[in-house]
Amino acid sequence: MTLDHRSAIAYHPDFLGYDFGPQHPLRPERITAGLGLLRASGLWSAEDETLSPPVASDQDLELVHDPAFIATVKSAGTDWLPDEKLRRFGLSSTDNPAFPGMHHAAALVTGGSVAAVREIMRGELAHAFNPAGGLHHAMHSRASGFCIYNDPAVAAAVALKEFGARVLYVDFDCHHGDGVQWLFYGEPQVLTISFHESGRFLFPGTGDVDEIGEGAGRGYSVNIPMAPFTQDDSWLQAIHAVVPPLTELFGPDLIISSHGADTHRWDPLTHLALTTAAFVAQASLVHALAHRHAEGKWLAVGSGGYDWRRVVPRSWSIVWAEMAGRQLPELLPESWRAEWHGDPLEPIPTAFLDAPEMGEPTGNADEITRANQQTVRAVLRLAGLN
Repeated sequence: MTLDHRSAIAYHPDFLGYDFGPQHPLRPERITAGLGLLRASGLWSAEDETLSPPVASDQDLELVHDPAFIATVKSAGTDWLPDEKLRRFGLSSTDNPAFPGMHHAAALVTGGSVAAVREIMRGELAHAFNPAGGLHHAMHSRASGFCIYNDPAVAAAVALKEFGARVLYVDFDCHHGDGVQWLFYGEPQVLTISFHESGRFLFPGTGDVDEIGEGAGRGYSVNIPMAPFTQDDSWLQAIHAVVPPLTELFGPDLIISSHGADTHRWDPLTHLALTTAAFVAQASLVHALAHRHAEGKWLAVGSGGYDWRRVVPRSWSIVWAEMAGRQLPELLPESWRAEWHGDPLEPIPTAFLDAPEMGEPTGNADEITRANQQTVRAVLRLAGLN
């Protein structure tokens, strides 16, 4: 591995403790399956390329979260609490039910992103990937959208406080990166850019183009809400129109990118229609921009993805291969496919990349593309770029 590609994956066995129960769509098995594919395919040397993180301290968590919320998360994972208190902090819904050891697991995942940023900013790593991270919906005083603590926001806050860094946060998850946006809505040192399915159709219902920040942070929140059933070409056209010029204008010292795989056409909870080719393009662009504008300093997080057998492991392999400068194999290892075969009606693909025909235009592709182009023009106009 060259100096420009000193990379590590943040991982601890206790990441698997982030578990809302067997009926919840965010399955901890995605971590086992995803990292298992990286090992089986020879992409990751777990012995040499693992960052074993500590639990995030209360001091770190309090950079973005209310101490009363943190105390409640600790108690909810060990004791009985009244429903009224759980509801107040977003811990009573089916999305975010309290579970034993909740604080430890959530703070450990956050610790992975925080430790990675510290090593990157100190020059000990160029890049790091926290597949279990990307819990971007958590708010100052409330869990939301499967997210207890907001690890990318805590990591960005650490970079800002300890290193004076200008942080670019780019979110490719299908859901709006609302938690990170609101936590830095008035902060000009953090630029948040979120590509997502329009909130008119998908949780959390936010992320319109007119959410641009406030006060000193006005202009430092950028949202590109995309039409349902958007495919690769239209999605990537928007990304290439918005991200490079804003990155150049902002001049980040660190890039944090969220690579949610729930934009894939197979995801059961969302309505976009991307293929793995888009995942390759996203990772490649962020990597290039990190080296062009931020001395290579790049943290990637895994974020969402609910087809955890067929899509999430391949997405993580794509991000890591790009990050570490590895050649992505053509085929998935047969041993891994045999281990993780699931529903025979949804067989695991044989290849890392989707077949080209999966990305062929649909009947309404032109209409969707026109709608997305109109959105991009509005975003660029607000940003003063056209």
